[in-house]
Amino acid sequence: MNAKELKFNFSLILIVLSLVITSLNAQNKEKGDVIVDENGIMRWGHNNEVVHGFGVNYSAPFAHAYRSAKKKGLDIKAEIDKDVYHFTRLGFDLYRLHVWDTEISDEQGNLLENEHLETFDYLLKQLKDRGINFVITPIAYWGNGWPEPDEDTPGFSDKYGKDKSLTDSEAIKAQQNYLAQFLDHVNPYTGVAYKNEPNLIAFEISNEPHHRGTPQEVKAFINKMVSAMRSTGTKKPIFYNVSHSIHMAETYFDSDIQGGTFQWYPTGLGFQQELEGNLLPNVNDYNIPFNEVIKENHAAKLVYEFDAADVNKAYMYPAMARSFREAGIQLATHFAYDPTFLAYANTEYNTHYMNLNYTPHKALALMIASEIFHEVELGKDLGTYPENLEFGDFKISYKGDLASYNSDEKFIYTNSNTQKPKNISKLEHIAGHGDSEIVKYKGKGAYFLDKLKEGVWRLEVMPDPVLIKNPFGSNSLAKTVSVISWKANQMKLNLDDLGNDFQITGLNEDNNFRENSSTGEFEVSPGTYLLTSVGKSFNVSEFESDLNFDLHGFEAVKNTVDKTYLVHEPLKRVEAGDVFEIKATVVSNEEIEKIEAWLRNGSIYEAIELSAKNNYDYSATVPEKLLENGFLNYRIIVSTNSEKYTFPGGVKGSPADWDFHSSEEFTTRIEGKDSPVYLFDATTDSDNVVRKWSPGNNLVPVNGNETEFQIRIDKLFEEDIENKNAEPIYDYSFRYNFQERIGERSLKNKNKLVLEVRTLNGQHEKLQVALVMDNAASFGKVIELTPELQEISVNLNELRPVRTVTLPRPYPGFLPYYFDHNYKGELNMENIESVQFSIGPGIEEEHLQESHEIGIRSLRLE
Repeated sequence: MNAKELKFNFSLILIVLSLVITSLNAQNKEKGDVIVDENGIMRWGHNNEVVHGFGVNYSAPFAHAYRSAKKKGLDIKAEIDKDVYHFTRLGFDLYRLHVWDTEISDEQGNLLENEHLETFDYLLKQLKDRGINFVITPIAYWGNGWPEPDEDTPGFSDKYGKDKSLTDSEAIKAQQNYLAQFLDHVNPYTGVAYKNEPNLIAFEISNEPHHRGTPQEVKAFINKMVSAMRSTGTKKPIFYNVSHSIHMAETYFDSDIQGGTFQWYPTGLGFQQELEGNLLPNVNDYNIPFNEVIKENHAAKLVYEFDAADVNKAYMYPAMARSFREAGIQLATHFAYDPTFLAYANTEYNTHYMNLNYTPHKALALMIASEIFHEVELGKDLGTYPENLEFGDFKISYKGDLASYNSDEKFIYTNSNTQKPKNISKLEHIAGHGDSEIVKYKGKGAYFLDKLKEGVWRLEVMPDPVLIKNPFGSNSLAKTVSVISWKANQMKLNLDDLGNDFQITGLNEDNNFRENSSTGEFEVSPGTYLLTSVGKSFNVSEFESDLNFDLHGFEAVKNTVDKTYLVHEPLKRVEAGDVFEIKATVVSNEEIEKIEAWLRNGSIYEAIELSAKNNYDYSATVPEKLLENGFLNYRIIVSTNSEKYTFPGGVKGSPADWDFHSSEEFTTRIEGKDSPVYLFDATTDSDNVVRKWSPGNNLVPVNGNETEFQIRIDKLFEEDIENKNAEPIYDYSFRYNFQERIGERSLKNKNKLVLEVRTLNGQHEKLQVALVMDNAASFGKVIELTPELQEISVNLNELRPVRTVTLPRPYPGFLPYYFDHNYKGELNMENIESVQFSIGPGIEEEHLQESHEIGIRSLRLE
């Protein structure tokens, strides 16, 4: 190339760049920055409309997720594309992340243009292209290890840590330098600096700072951070985390910020297994004790993280969204959406679990929560539980783990239901899991139906997840907690404009399916399909869609079933003579021919065959002759086309083989109708007690084979360093949900509680014992304890209404300690699900702050 040609090409490049920059600047000007008005409401600058937004945190460009993708040899950008596609299907329009500054900065706060930042830029471009906005937190303070050990990273957070970063002058200078450079950074995929990005709603300065200094020091720190960001010329709203050290609330809002950020973990964090029982009372409301301070300073509110941790149910998320809207919160992002390539093991954050492939019911609950954030009026009082479970077009139910959104145009549901669509002739979008009045589906994955025109619909069917292990326990990339199956399942549609006579044609890549249905019923495998009513024509290539995804699009985990799995939890107890079923979920990489249960009770033996309800779920009724007082022991034998497998254990072969070596069995205790019903036994139940951690809480062996759950606390109230102005509450409560323990036992005809208990410190103590119903109403009595082991009897008619403690304790800790229900009825024994023990009620004031020590061995009903 000669000099003349070079000069011409360079000039052409400059012209193109100039046009691109002019176009981007025009886009910026057209959309305008978000402003916070005099009422503390975020509004779009270009049209003054109120800002709404809902979505997720998602961390693929950084830390464990990024490292894991490299270990697996995956293209991280291709993996991001898959997840962003799912974000669009779930209706998200917001994304938030605390950036791992420790991976993209040096000790002086200089921004490092490395692979993490470049991948983050790519993610933001993909989100932007689909109309998804962002809230970005430039500083996390975290190391990059979790759940692995931290690496030696170059950033200032690695050098100073969170505490010193808030006080050390050199650390503060590094943060100022970093913030300015971060906001000035131009995303190479968009050509726009973060400070000007029209899809970026707001910045949150840092993630969860824990200030311990004076108000003057804290205000000075915040203003230095804001000043560094404003030095770039950005007009974006700047938020600060105000849900820690809340005694500093006035200081926070007296600084130069435009709003405060909040989080909510209403079921605590890290229980290591699924929490049982009705947890809706935990999310009755989101009460901000310093809300008046926020109003006086005309500040806005957003939620940067929330989750019902250790709960594999869907019903909690719409309830949380409702309570956020009542609290005047405009934006919220769930923490955290698992990158799909990690979700089989749930290693990123094992106390959370969210992914459309693996937790479809929960993902659809977030879809409903997004609708709540866009439809429910900000600050509207929707009542108290349980009256607040139906509002507008939304319904929430603990029974059946059901949440639904039923409007004229949309019908979204998390589980099987019998609701009538509000207006079936106007429906344009359906998303579901399980059966409804308009979709009968035998699979376990989510499905989406989108109307393209009269008599023409797009169907998208996700594969079937099967949870095979506890997802909330100790996890590893080498441990699979859930598998994905690609079986074909029966589906029947009842859509007026589609009718019963329609054609099904595969749309996604390599999907050559083509079939006619004359009954509305057909068998469908994972993929996307065009459904065309008889007499209708449709050209996909000519269709101008306002949907933010390609009609041919489909992203799903391929089949991961590598062997035969059986998921079964034996009933712990049933009453003699009762009818009950053995139920199991089975998935295999081989063809299943038969599933049997071989049972024995004493000298009585029986073999029964389990029948299939669909591709995965099997059941059989236990013969009456095996339900006499004693122990029902059994194994389940799965026969495939090539092998037999015996469970528990998944051992090859059957107990009939001469060399069968496994002695494992499932066991159900068959108890007489008049025998006591144990609600708590220290030996078996202590690990499942929900309580505030204390080193004095232990299961201890006593008197040979006996055990005792011992509680030792130094005092009933300790100052919360994050809420120093909190009113003292002198109470230590703990709870055990006994639903699984009592199994199918009936509680009718029981009239007294018997508690086996003593004190451990040689003193007399008081303990309140309460039965908690599934509506969170509690009925209890204060009992006098002595150092001598006693069996204390309490007649059920002596129990009176007592306060229900919100357990597990929520995070942040400023949320209400007690749940104040409005139930006025009597104790209904058929509805009880847990026992609440409380140290504090009835104790004289002068003894409240003394140490308290008790040992509980059992609680039973007679």
